[in-house]
Amino acid sequence: MLNNSNLVALVATARPDEAKRFYAETLGLTLITDDPFAIVFDAHGVMLRVQKVGEHTPSPYTVLGWDVTDIQASVAELSNKGVMCERFESLGQDQSGVWASPSGAKIAWFKDPDGNLLSLTQFA
Repeated sequence: MLNNSNLVALVATARPDEAKRFYAETLGLTLITDDPFAIVFDAHGVMLRVQKVGEHTPSPYTVLGWDVTDIQASVAELSNKGVMCERFESLGQDQSGVWASPSGAKIAWFKDPDGNLLSLTQFA
């Protein structure tokens, strides 16, 4: 039924001004609109709606992720913009925070201003 419809990605923010700067300036997404309900971005053809909420408790798991061709370059670019990768004790991440999964995919995690866990994945 929905395989002919476009996917809309959703994430919440209780800090809309910071979220708007982060997604537009830090991540480089194109701002479409900012209204009383959401900040909308074009994420490479996918609509990302950053929903404005009064209170927000971030989930302990990844809520958004990007498929990248060169994870080390992407992590370095984020680092240059002040975004640091998250570290998880149970994973053997390299010095830049990248984990090599059993499938061969390389994954790094980082947070937005609301503490939402985001990821980069370079698939094998």
